[in-house]
Amino acid sequence: MFIETEDTPNPATLKFLPGRPVMGDAGTIDFIDADAVIGRSPLADVVFAIPGVSRVFLGQDFISVTKADGTDWSDLRPAILATVADHFAAGLPVVGEGVGVVEDVIAPEDQEIVAQIKELLDTRVRPAVAGDGGDIVFRGYRDGIVRLTMQGACSGCPSSRATLKHGVENMLRHYVPEVVGVEQVEG
Repeated sequence: MFIETEDTPNPATLKFLPGRPVMGDAGTIDFIDADAVIGRSPLADVVFAIPGVSRVFLGQDFISVTKADGTDWSDLRPAILATVADHFAAGLPVVGEGVGVVEDVIAPEDQEIVAQIKELLDTRVRPAVAGDGGDIVFRGYRDGIVRLTMQGACSGCPSSRATLKHGVENMLRHYVPEVVGVEQVEG
């Protein structure tokens, strides 16, 4: 199995592309540390077993891995490549059943607004963020505030807060007048 790697805007994170679906249409999932993954993802379990891995993000067709401070990519990259290749070659599942992101309950009167927000995120924001090794996930909407989670390479990227506030918030406010702000929430 040939796995490509790409740099991301976050120097502590690399994007691994195995040339096949990882999460596919099931969404994305971000494991902020090894404790967050226990029993939820066989793939993330084996990647976290590699010394120096501090975060694992599973995207539609890629895996973003964040290294711990003091760890060198020249040591870590080959171990991750071998581990991911072995996992897929063995035909093991990526995640357990029922694993995913939970959204806040949406008030019935906000359903149409939320549909507009999700459409804009899916068509204008998520493709660009995925290109950088991450994702932006809708978590909720209440009283004009959109709750979003930055995942993968984007979660620790120095420019993520600016992207969220100046890029995403301004776009949502432009197209959906009911939106008054965007709030980042942790996984």
